[in-house]
Amino acid sequence: MFPSISLAQEVGLAVLLVAALVWIADLGRMMWDSRFRRPEPTTAETLPLIPAQRSSASHPMESVQLTEAEEQAFAGLIRTIPLH
Repeated sequence: MFPSISLAQEVGLAVLLVAALVWIADLGRMMWDSRFRRPEPTTAETLPLIPAQRSSASHPMESVQLTEAEEQAFAGLIRTIPLH
């Protein structure tokens, strides 16, 4: 085919060309299919955005015991947060 490249390079070029053509054809098919709107899923089919919070007693590693100094420091930190 090309006198300046080897047979292995020609085979690689042919494989690359076929892969590019398949990719372009598939991209065109996806874009063609996207023209038709599919119905939105109903709320019963969708997953909740945020999972429900588990109680703190569900697992012992999900709660920690704070010392009195840590509780006071946390209370002071909470008081500094603006409420508006």
